[in-house]
Amino acid sequence: MAEFTLFNAPQSTCSQRVRYVLHAKGLPFEEIRLDLFAGDQLKPDYLALNPNGVVPTLKDGETAIIDSAVIMEYLDEAYPGAGLTPENPVARARMRSMMRFIDEVPTPAVRVPSYNLAFLPHFQSMTEAEFQALCDSKPLRREFLMKMGRTGFPKAEMDEAMGRLRRGVERMAGWLEASGGPWLMGSRLTLADIAIMPVIVRLEDIGLHRLWEDHPKVGDWLDAIAATPAYGATFYHGALLTEKYPGLAARIKAAEAG
Repeated sequence: MAEFTLFNAPQSTCSQRVRYVLHAKGLPFEEIRLDLFAGDQLKPDYLALNPNGVVPTLKDGETAIIDSAVIMEYLDEAYPGAGLTPENPVARARMRSMMRFIDEVPTPAVRVPSYNLAFLPHFQSMTEAEFQALCDSKPLRREFLMKMGRTGFPKAEMDEAMGRLRRGVERMAGWLEASGGPWLMGSRLTLADIAIMPVIVRLEDIGLHRLWEDHPKVGDWLDAIAATPAYGATFYHGALLTEKYPGLAARIKAAEAG
């Protein structure tokens, strides 16, 4: 049995989907939790594993695998027990096209309301020079943080992100309708379900579950995946933003009232 080490962060959506795959496949792993605000992901030892300076990174023995989508597919190809990928090439291609859409549209979009609601107070406590230094230290997230600034993403950015999230939910609802559920591709849970799972969980956590009020199949899907054994192991206490930041629930209510 290979020895896995997962470098990740509890609240990171990309980390959550890799944790789920490991648990779903019954692959024991050592979890090393990085403090992203402390800059653990930018330390030389970690950058030697992942030059992008983001989480997660999976070590399979001495081999480091980076990028959550790549890690998920690697795990299912290298350790096919409890397979999460269709055997049929056409179905496999359809699953991968779903994953690409998920990674292009809703996954980056959910970061915008997440940062505005949960992380902005941390950045506001910095001086302008400290914030600029932080932005400059991020290999992949510099431009994203610069757009946000120390005052948060402007309305135009928020509106664009919400539009992308709505499209993501609508596309997901269409997949469920076409497949008959309970999963995106029908009776079998696949990597596509796991790819979008943290986005839907995050939206519910930050009070944006209204996005699927007109799409009840998405709510049913969330209930179904929350009932799987791997879900509880993945979303341990502290993995949700509202658990990590006790004052977040009040900010969510204030944002809804505003």
